[in-house]
Amino acid sequence: MFGGESNATFFPGSPGRTAELFVWPAAFGIDDADVVVPSGDRIRTRTVRGVRYSIDRVLDDLVPLGVDAPVSRSVRAWAEIARVALRFIAEGHLRLGVVDGSDAWSIGSLGPHERSALAALAAWLPPEAHCVPIPDTRPARMLGAAPAVSEFVSAIADVMPRTASAGLVSGQRAWVGDWVSDVSDLARFLPDAVEAPDTVVGLRLVMPEGPDAPFVMDLALRSADDPTREASAAELWRGQAPHLGPKAENDLLVALHRGARIWSPLGRLLDEPEPSSMELFDTEAVELFDLADDLARAGIELLLPATLVDALTATARVEPPPGAGDGPSRFDLNSLCQLTWSASLQGEPLTDAELSLLAATSRPLVKLRNQWVVADPAVIAKLSETQEISGAQALAAALGGTTMLGGQEISVEAAGPLADITTRLAFANDPHELAEPDGLVAELRPYQRRGLAWLADMTMLGLGGVLADDMGLGKTVQFIALHLHLMNEGLCPGPTLVVCPASVVGNWERELARFAPDLDVRRYHGTGRTLAGIDTGDVVVTTYGVVRRDQFDLGLVQWGLIAADEAQQIKNPNSGAARAMRTLSAGSRVALTGTPVENRLTELWSLIDWTTPGLLGSVERFRRDIAIPIERDRDPEVTRRFGAVISPFLLRRRKDDPEIAPDLPPKTETDHPVALTAEQARLYKAVVDEVMDAVSHAAGIERRGLVLKLLTALKQVCNHPAHYLAESGPLADRSGKLDAFADLVSAVADAGDSTLVFTQYVKMGELLLSELAHLDIPAQFLHGSLSLTQREAMVDRFQAGEFPVLVISLRAGGTGLNLTRATHVVHYDRWWNPAVENQASDRAWRIGQDRPVQVHRLICTGTLEERIAEVLEAKSELADAVVGSGEAWLTELDDEQLSDLIGLGDQPEID
Repeated sequence: MFGGESNATFFPGSPGRTAELFVWPAAFGIDDADVVVPSGDRIRTRTVRGVRYSIDRVLDDLVPLGVDAPVSRSVRAWAEIARVALRFIAEGHLRLGVVDGSDAWSIGSLGPHERSALAALAAWLPPEAHCVPIPDTRPARMLGAAPAVSEFVSAIADVMPRTASAGLVSGQRAWVGDWVSDVSDLARFLPDAVEAPDTVVGLRLVMPEGPDAPFVMDLALRSADDPTREASAAELWRGQAPHLGPKAENDLLVALHRGARIWSPLGRLLDEPEPSSMELFDTEAVELFDLADDLARAGIELLLPATLVDALTATARVEPPPGAGDGPSRFDLNSLCQLTWSASLQGEPLTDAELSLLAATSRPLVKLRNQWVVADPAVIAKLSETQEISGAQALAAALGGTTMLGGQEISVEAAGPLADITTRLAFANDPHELAEPDGLVAELRPYQRRGLAWLADMTMLGLGGVLADDMGLGKTVQFIALHLHLMNEGLCPGPTLVVCPASVVGNWERELARFAPDLDVRRYHGTGRTLAGIDTGDVVVTTYGVVRRDQFDLGLVQWGLIAADEAQQIKNPNSGAARAMRTLSAGSRVALTGTPVENRLTELWSLIDWTTPGLLGSVERFRRDIAIPIERDRDPEVTRRFGAVISPFLLRRRKDDPEIAPDLPPKTETDHPVALTAEQARLYKAVVDEVMDAVSHAAGIERRGLVLKLLTALKQVCNHPAHYLAESGPLADRSGKLDAFADLVSAVADAGDSTLVFTQYVKMGELLLSELAHLDIPAQFLHGSLSLTQREAMVDRFQAGEFPVLVISLRAGGTGLNLTRATHVVHYDRWWNPAVENQASDRAWRIGQDRPVQVHRLICTGTLEERIAEVLEAKSELADAVVGSGEAWLTELDDEQLSDLIGLGDQPEID
C-alpha cells in the first residue's frame, strides 16, 4: 500500500521472463490484476498473481536504478518517475490540499518545462507498466497525468514528509537508505533548497471528567521557530492564529496524513473539513503510550496530562511454598519455589482494595490515589498467575534480580525465607572471621580465618562454593579447618571426601597429619582399597581417576562434605571425571582451585554447577545468555548480573591483595633474551618456509593442525636443535637458550639455592637432565610417567635439600605441589598462558616460603617467542585472546598475520 493511496505490485515472471512492476489506484485493493502484455504487434491482457509491497520497501531499491540497470522496461520507468517525485518534494512543489472534496496532493509553482516533463513521463510508460482497467471516474490529482503516475507520486509524497524535528520520515521510521539518510543528504542528491515545515503538530489528550465520559484528543500547533507561539486547531480554522504562518494549515494536514499511518484513529480527522478534536475509545487512548516514540520521530508531539501516571507495574516474586518455614537454616536447591506477581504504583505496593478496583474495572485507564493510571490488561492478568520453579532457579533469580520466563527476561524480587537467604548470601563475602576450631594445629592468617567463615556460612546453608585463592595461599588448611569446625558444631552429617590429582594425594595426607593429627584419614587409592568402616568425621583422600572407576561404590556413601582439589580437572563438564563427580551425594561441595577460569567462562559454569547444581541453568543456555554476551560482546549489564549471581559462591583472593601481600616474600620476574645459534637459525627458517607453504594451501581443521604443528616445531628449535631433530646429543654450543640456562642454574647452585625448571616437553626435560649431569649439578625429573609413590618420594627429597634442581614437566607438576625449598623458578619454554605459568611459579612462591623468589623466563630473540612475549607485556587485545584460549588463537590468524608473528628477525649470519 503506497501511503494509503496506491498499491505497487511485483508480478513474478514465468520461467525465462522478467518480473514486472505495476501501479494502480488503491480503490481496487487487488492482488490479482489484469495486466497489459505486448505480444508481437498486438496488445493483450492477462490475469496474474502479484506480491504487494509498501512504498518505503520499494523506494530504496527503485531510486538508484540507472538506465543501464538489468531490469525490465516497466521497472526502469517507475524508477525514473520516483526520482522525479523526489525532486518535486525537495523543491517544495507539492502542497496538500482538497480536490473534489477529499484531501490530495497538488502541484504548485511548476514551470511549463516541468509540466511537460510530467505529462511526457505518463505517456512514456511502456504498455506492460499499466494495469487495466484504469478508471476514469477517479480524478487525476496531478496535472492530468495518468492516474497511476499521479497516485505513485502522491504516495511517495506521503512517505517523504519533512519536519523540523524528524528530517525525512518514511512510514513509522526515519528513512535511511544507502544514498540518503537525512535532509542534508537529500539536498546533496537533489541540490535545490529544501524547505522545513513552519508548524509542529501536537496531540493533546484530555482525560474524562466522569466514569462514563469519553477521552478527547485536541489538536495543538506551535511554531517550529518559536515554541511560545501556540494555538489550537480550532483557532487556526477560525483565523485566530496568524502568528503560526501561512503554511500552518498545510503542515497540519501533512502531519495528519503522516500520523494516520502510525496511529490509524487520526484517519477519522481527515474526513473532517476542519479537523480540530475527536473522541477516543479507551483502547485508543492507551495505544498512544506505545506509539509516542514513533509519533515523535514523525515530528508529532504527544501531550499528556501531568496527572497521568504510566507507572503501574507487575513485579515477580519468588519464595518457598507456604509451609516451608520461616527462615530455614539450609536451602534445598531441588525444592520447588513459587513465582507470583504483585502490583505497585510508582514503586509503592497496591492495597487489597486497589487491587480489587483494578480487577473490577473494564477500562485500561483507571483513577487510583486521585490520579489517572494506565492499567495495562497484560499487567492485570499477571496478578492471578502462579508458577513453580526449582530452588536453584529461584535463588539465581533472587540474586541476579531477573529470570527468563516464556522467552522474556523479567525482574524478580525475593520474598519470605528466600529473601532471608538472599540477604545472608549477599553479605557472605563481607569480611568476617571465624576462630581456629578445636583440633587444628595451626594459627590461621586473618584472610584464612575469613575464608573459613565464608566456607562455614555456605555449607551451613546447604550450598557449595568455589574457593579460588591464588596458589600457595593455603586452601588446603582452610578446608581442613572447615571439616573440624563442622565436626565440633555437630554439623557434619557424614565423612568428608577429598578428590585430587594423583600427584598431590601424599601432600594432602601430610597436611592432614600436620594440621589435624587427631583425624582418622584414609587413602582410597591403589590395590585393596576399601570404604569399609569409615565413619562420620573421617576424611577419605582419593583421585579423579579412582572416582571415574569407582563412582558406584563412592556414590553409595552419603558424604557430609566433598572437596574437589585442583578443580580445573573437572572444568570440562563432559569429561569422565566431571560426570563421575556429579554422581556423588553430599551435604555440601567445595571446589578448590587457583584458576577458576583458564580458557572460557563455561569452565566456571562447570565448577559452580558441581558445587551448586542448577544455579546457572543448562550449559547451552549459559553459553547463549551469559558466556557469549560477556566474552564476545563485553556486555556490561550481563556482566553485572552474572557477577551478582555468582559472587556469593566464589571467593577469590590474590597474592598481591593488600591484605595478603605482607604475608609473602617479594617475587621478581625477569625475561632473559637469548640469541639463536647459526644452526638454530637455519632450522627455524627451514621450518617456517616448509610449513607455511603447506599452510597457505590448506583450510579449516587441516590448516589449524598445520599451524599447531608449526608452533611446536619452532618452539622445539628454540629449545635446542637436538630437541627438534629427536637426537640425544651432542648438546654443547648448539643452543643459545641451553647455554644461558647452564650459566643461570650454575650460578644459583653455586650460591647454595635450589631451582625449579619447567618445560612442556618430556624430551626437553631429559635433555636438561643430561646437561645438568654434565655440569655436575644433582637433579631429578618429575613427569607424568612416574608413579604416585615415585613422585612423592622425589618431592620429599627435594624439600629435604638432597638435590638442588628439580626439572618438572609443566602438566605433571604445575599444580598442587608445595616446593618452597626453591627460591628460583626457570621457565625454559613458554606456555603463553600467564595463568598456567603463574600456577607453576606458585609451587615456590606460596605460604610457607620465607625467602624472595626469582622467576626467570628464557626467550629467543627475533623469534615468535619474543613477539608473543611483547604482546603479553603490552596487554593488547591479542593478549586477551591468549589469556582466553592458550595457544589456539594462533590457528585463527590469516597467512600474513601468521608470517609476521613467526618470521625470523635479525640473527647471526647463516652459512
